[in-house]
Amino acid sequence: MFTVLENDWLKVEIASRGAELRKVQHKKNGLDYMWTGDSTYWGRVSPILFPIVGRLKDDRYQLNDQTYEMSQHGFLRDVVFDLDKHATTSVSFVFESAGRFLNVYPYEFKAFVHYILKEDSLIVRWEIVNQNKEEMYFSIGAHPAFKVPLLENETIEDYSLHFTPAANQNVMEYELKDSLIHEKGTANDISKIQLTDSLFVDDALVYSNIDFISLASNKSNHGVELTSENFPFVGIWSKYMDSDGTMAPFVCIEPWYGIADTYNASGKMNKKFGINKLEIGELFEAEYKITFK
Repeated sequence: MFTVLENDWLKVEIASRGAELRKVQHKKNGLDYMWTGDSTYWGRVSPILFPIVGRLKDDRYQLNDQTYEMSQHGFLRDVVFDLDKHATTSVSFVFESAGRFLNVYPYEFKAFVHYILKEDSLIVRWEIVNQNKEEMYFSIGAHPAFKVPLLENETIEDYSLHFTPAANQNVMEYELKDSLIHEKGTANDISKIQLTDSLFVDDALVYSNIDFISLASNKSNHGVELTSENFPFVGIWSKYMDSDGTMAPFVCIEPWYGIADTYNASGKMNKKFGINKLEIGELFEAEYKITFK
């Protein structure tokens, strides 16, 4: 089932499964911005990552003397959300755990996902409610994939990424080895990265303390801008095709409240790098904005 939002600039389609953004069409320039979900490369478009971001060491964690197994990015991307509220330019989805995941995640929670159109931008807001009689540990992240190139006469090499770090913060750079995080150190110059076929040969680019990223064509100036102030981490990813040494025709810009396990992680969820803690009855809120140029 799909829900449609529309204003004078954009027409947006969102699936009830995973409350996943599936399509964005710009009504003034006729461009489709989201990846198609072609499983030849990657079969998703914009999954929500919860209650973990990335992979756990050995795909397991410990909590309260119990060991749990969980696959990469968690389970929320595959559940069917209920429609909570729907207007022409906004929609709210809700999912309540109700005991369905206690074998892999020993917490009860309610998750809201809100989408709001504002001119040529889409605001995405999350709310997570702790429904337990104890503190709750979790991560949450976005994984939207944007089509590259946008125009037929362009190539991947015509596009570049531009970054704006958070004010008065050091940007740390990380690398993934076997899907686990290794710290590389301070990123001293991260203003611009040119897309090339080999950019993602070693998996995602991962940074901390980035408030704004644009993905723009050097030829047409079309592209997307993602604003995620206060998000502690961001990943940039596309699938590298070993068969021919090319990258897939999309780029994911992924703001995260959480990150994959470090290579030397203890496995204890309450000690996990980048983990969030929600007190009894507390509400977690976060939002990011995508602007389509």
